[in-house]
Amino acid sequence: MTTLFISDLHLEESRPDITRAFLGFLKKEAPGAEQLYILGDFFEAWIGDDEHTPLQEQVAAALRKLSDSGTRIFLMHGNRDFLLGTDYCERAGATLLDDPTLINLYGTPTLLMHGDSLCTADVEYQKFRANMRNAKTQELILARPLSERQQMARQLREMSMATNRDKAQDIMDVTPDEVVRVMEAYNVPQLIHGHTHRPAEHNLTVHGAKAKRIVLGDWDENVWWLTAGPDHPPELRKKPLSSA
Repeated sequence: MTTLFISDLHLEESRPDITRAFLGFLKKEAPGAEQLYILGDFFEAWIGDDEHTPLQEQVAAALRKLSDSGTRIFLMHGNRDFLLGTDYCERAGATLLDDPTLINLYGTPTLLMHGDSLCTADVEYQKFRANMRNAKTQELILARPLSERQQMARQLREMSMATNRDKAQDIMDVTPDEVVRVMEAYNVPQLIHGHTHRPAEHNLTVHGAKAKRIVLGDWDENVWWLTAGPDHPPELRKKPLSSA
């Protein structure tokens, strides 16, 4: 009995190597798992569930096969795929999660997040995030023709890449005080998130007690996942993308 966590695959047509690695992960690592959590930025971009690309449908079919075998699958929005909706989740046999979500991970209260909301030093991004997560804003975006949304996604990606090049690295990482604040607010000793592409385990103090923050890795060069079970604590694992 195991639970798996992944994030930041950034699946897209221009990176078939990542898609192959993910499909291989579903065949080699995921079978028999009790649960699979995908904590955001699963896709590099998402402009609405009414887009049906071959990549999206191939991934949905693979997830549905795993779901039908008995593994429960959960998807969380990231900063790239925040428009992913329940229609796609139904096709993939997955459940859409709120960010954050509190779970009981084999007896340990654990908070799951994508992680971008923890980067409070990036004030400009947090304003953008608040606007994009607004229900009215999303309604207006999804009302646009598919071709317009595709163009908008390309423009936003280019803007993001240009802006991030000029930002200090610490601004794009989580704010330590915000991490502790959120963990204390939810009264949890463990937090799992992605987004920063800085996989690691961090020991913290929350409410005067030992706590842990686990950061998932991105799939640019390596396949990263976290595995946990009733008989072993969470463990980060990786293997080269080229060997997946």
